[in-house]
Amino acid sequence: MGTGSRVRGPQGLANLVHERMQQLTGAERKVARVFLASYPIAGLENVAQLAHRAKVSGPTVMRFVSKLGFDGYPEFQEALRHEVQEKLTSSLAQYPDAEAPAAGGTIQMSLQVFNAEIEKSFAGLPEAEFDAVVDLLADRRYSVCCTGGRFSQIFAFFLFAHLNMMRPKCRHIVAAPTPGWDELIDVDKRTVMVVFDYRRYQSSTIEFARRAAEMGCQIVLFTDPWLSPVAEVARYVLTSTVQGPSPFDTMVPGLAVIEAVVAGLSVKLGAQAKPRIAELERLRAGTTWGELVMETE
Repeated sequence: MGTGSRVRGPQGLANLVHERMQQLTGAERKVARVFLASYPIAGLENVAQLAHRAKVSGPTVMRFVSKLGFDGYPEFQEALRHEVQEKLTSSLAQYPDAEAPAAGGTIQMSLQVFNAEIEKSFAGLPEAEFDAVVDLLADRRYSVCCTGGRFSQIFAFFLFAHLNMMRPKCRHIVAAPTPGWDELIDVDKRTVMVVFDYRRYQSSTIEFARRAAEMGCQIVLFTDPWLSPVAEVARYVLTSTVQGPSPFDTMVPGLAVIEAVVAGLSVKLGAQAKPRIAELERLRAGTTWGELVMETE
């Protein structure tokens, strides 16, 4: 057994490729881009087929795999097959494996799982990528739209609600069974589209993000370690694990990552956000801004 399984960690091969991109040669980057654009199919092909896709030589593919930490192409493919199997696991498939904890042990068991998964998620967050997302969301020159899927729209609204308190030009786009193309009428290169999409990825969310990218939007993606197809058009990608104490994917690590982004924004924006927050409080309370300031002094 080589080092591949240890190098891969909890973040998945696609995310590992993103992290190692700067270490690759120009030819190896061609392989990396083909792998990411056609994940996982490209990686399940043989060396010659992947080399043909990327228009490079077979040895270049082998060097690419080696720089990911694998001893050879078979080990790389074994890891990829295992990853795909995990990625396609549904709640129904996981349900029979759920074991009943000891009497009164559900709370403690859940706490242990949540703590472990939050730690995994934060350990896998590239600091530079995280800081870049905070900087972009704090930049008032850009408008920000937040959207997600059936469940992940909860994340989208949560981030939007906090952004809206700290800076102007924010919008929440409600998830729909079919893409809401009309929502893209006013977006452009000065728009940041924050997309939430987790495994059993939602086709309408993916298509919406792709169309937004075509319109010039900068895409920020929050997803799981196996990466939503939205990653193909995303400028920045932040991942979190989804393993929970129940047969269903958990939202706890993802929410923790969003909370960390909000914390970063509060530091980045600092006092700039206070007048807006005060005005929102005044509107809610029906008092004047001056009265509210006097109350808080």
